[in-house]
Amino acid sequence: MPACQHFYTGTIPVRPVTGGHGPGTLVGAVDVSGRLPAPGGVSGGLGTDGKVTFTFARVAGAVAYRAFRNGQALQWISDWGQPSFLVTDPSPCQNANYQVYAMTADNASASSVGQISRSYRLNSANQLAPYAMTPGTTLNYRVTSYNDTGQTALGYNAGPGFCAVDARNIPWGTRFYVPGYGHCYAADIGSWIKDDIVDVWLPGTQANDWGVQQLTLTVE
Repeated sequence: MPACQHFYTGTIPVRPVTGGHGPGTLVGAVDVSGRLPAPGGVSGGLGTDGKVTFTFARVAGAVAYRAFRNGQALQWISDWGQPSFLVTDPSPCQNANYQVYAMTADNASASSVGQISRSYRLNSANQLAPYAMTPGTTLNYRVTSYNDTGQTALGYNAGPGFCAVDARNIPWGTRFYVPGYGHCYAADIGSWIKDDIVDVWLPGTQANDWGVQQLTLTVE
């Protein structure tokens, strides 16, 4: 099975550490508890045909679902009352993070997107098993900042407390603490956000003031 490649194949410019400063008031934790719960009952794995397939259970109140591999859209499924749903990845890669969420509308509007499921990865038996970064894990990363408005790649409206990650390494929904910034919820990706880079959201010129900082992040 090939290694998972970053979705952006263009040249990523070198951005040296310049330093900078945070917003002054640290950002609090994002609250997604009011959204539809994440689908459960995830079961499946790698078949003899070389494809990864898995099923998950329906969520009450959902009309559609989206499945992702490493933050890239994999499948859209409409809910017609089926007890379970099938997802197929025809081109799996090593240590891919599979995730899914439910929607209250068939349009992926920011208000309709439910909570993202935990990540699932193939285990040594080639079956999907829950995967999460261990709380307390530290990461020495370069941290940049962006101020784009609109929806994140996951589907929530961008704003304080959201951040973009390389979803091959940090699954969506992971929470971590960023010194000088506050709490961050992984819910976005970016063409230049690759390997050991995280992009935190700040408004207006605060994003420029942040600069490029080398920091030790702590998984919560």
